[in-house]
Amino acid sequence: MPTPSSARLAALTVAAVCGATLAAQSTVLTAPAHAQSVRIHDIQGTTRVSPYAGQKVTDVAGIVTGVRTYGSSKGFWMQDPSPDDDPATSEGVFVFTSSTPKVASGDAVTVTGTVSEYVPGGTSSGNQSLTEITKPAVTVVSHGNAVPAPVVLDARSVPDAYTPAGDPAAGGSINALPLRPSAYALDYYESLEGMNVQVSDARVVTATDPYTELWVTVKPDEHRSSRGGTVYGSYDAQNTGRLQIQSLGSTADFPVADVGDTLTGDTTGPLDYNQYGGYTLVANRIGTLDSAGLRRETTRRQSPDELAVATYNVENLDPSDTTFAAHADAIVHNLRSPDIVSLEEIQDDNGATDDGTVDATQTMTRLIDAIVAAGGPRYDWRSIDPVDGQDGGEPGGNIRQVFLFNPARVSFTDRPGGGSTTAVGVTKVHGKAALTASPGRIDPASDAWKSSRKPLAGEFVFRGKTVFVIANHFASKGGDQGLTSQYQPPTRSSETQRHLQAAEVNSFVKDLLKVQKNAEVVALGDMNDFEFSDTAKILEGDGELWSAIKSLPANERYTYDYQGNEQVLDQILISPRIRRAGRFSYDSVHLNSEFHDQISDHDPQVLRFRP
Repeated sequence: MPTPSSARLAALTVAAVCGATLAAQSTVLTAPAHAQSVRIHDIQGTTRVSPYAGQKVTDVAGIVTGVRTYGSSKGFWMQDPSPDDDPATSEGVFVFTSSTPKVASGDAVTVTGTVSEYVPGGTSSGNQSLTEITKPAVTVVSHGNAVPAPVVLDARSVPDAYTPAGDPAAGGSINALPLRPSAYALDYYESLEGMNVQVSDARVVTATDPYTELWVTVKPDEHRSSRGGTVYGSYDAQNTGRLQIQSLGSTADFPVADVGDTLTGDTTGPLDYNQYGGYTLVANRIGTLDSAGLRRETTRRQSPDELAVATYNVENLDPSDTTFAAHADAIVHNLRSPDIVSLEEIQDDNGATDDGTVDATQTMTRLIDAIVAAGGPRYDWRSIDPVDGQDGGEPGGNIRQVFLFNPARVSFTDRPGGGSTTAVGVTKVHGKAALTASPGRIDPASDAWKSSRKPLAGEFVFRGKTVFVIANHFASKGGDQGLTSQYQPPTRSSETQRHLQAAEVNSFVKDLLKVQKNAEVVALGDMNDFEFSDTAKILEGDGELWSAIKSLPANERYTYDYQGNEQVLDQILISPRIRRAGRFSYDSVHLNSEFHDQISDHDPQVLRFRP
């Protein structure tokens, strides 16, 4: 396997085993294991943790179903061809060899070694554990045996309920709960851990990524989006049919797929578990790619009396990037040159070089020039440089939000006094709300913005009407437990800061509306949270704001695609005056998240309204 994939795959499942056992959570047998009685299903047991964890087992028999020869996760899967009659006990197990295994698919083997429970990502990740045999002594008994037939994963076999609730006495862990594979999807997948499984004619719901993996669904009708993906619409709709696909073969042969494509025929291989998505079919046979021909969307152009306001996360853009022309083309042709664009993740002029540079003039000049070259208007821009190293993101990058605006259509009201550490306020001018500084940052000294981007507020005038725009980039979801965590429901620790941030923005909007009840306010950006989340509810408050993506049909509400779930991270929220007038239209323009060759992992959104 090429080096880039090897580096990623080395971390996916089984690396060094030290520090990753769950001996404290296992049940220790009172008698040593006997070779004649211990089979794979005995090792796997009826919960997520082996009753043999930490013990040596002898001459465990099986047929090799798959061999991993790359990265530091070298080893093989084996399966007992004579299963027991308990659907909760898996008949497959991973044997971690650490060096290139000297076995082949179809070999009948016996293995002596130690049963371990490895937690991908470490115990602090909250992930489930992977039962494996480590420090193995392997004996090949014979070659060329038939590999056990794969278990077919489809809409009938995978339960509709996702997971049981964790045991409160165990801190919410599901590890010790008896598996109920006919009731819960996670229990069903766990009951097949290490076994040979198969999906057929599976639709792609997350495009092939740089690490040579993609996601399919085995439930084609489960929360299907209008363009072939699977929408994540609530915390109780985890989408049970999602499954990650990797390959035991060459990366050059891996399908390069977009959302809506299909892996026709059968995709077969062992069922693994890793820290980057949980249960994963590691294929030794992959179906043929059938392209759906998905095209990038283009929104309509705003009418002369409509103000078009957009948000677009351009993913750590700095002068060394090669994506300027592509971003410019997207802004001009797909977004149809919005009047105002809130850009997130604009980096300073030397990107990740950490030398104290905070200015982004070169970055913005390159983008504006590229937009002109693509046939768009010559935009102007406003921003406030962050304090070096204080706003999070890539170290040295000093990302910030930037207002890009078309001066031929809209004017920016410059009010002096805004700075990286100066809080913008609200005042009254001629009986109407105004910013004390434009552009200005909302309460930058607040703990809500520690190591995070501070909101940028600006005052614009369109056809004689003032519009207040607040550009945001909330704290990321880093550190949250995954949907396949052993803790159910998973802990979303990162939302604590986003709740504080949402309260700050809502409070600022309240100040504007107290001064001018009918003020037209747009708060937009990468909120890093869903439209149904508590973050969104705090932002919306008592009606001060409303997330306009909720004006779309449920199967079109997404701006991001993660682990087979199309979801909302980017939002445009509007004040009552804009919403009640009923003269707005909203579009999430899908030009990145569904495609393997994306220039950003976010889709931009456009709001059009008549002030």
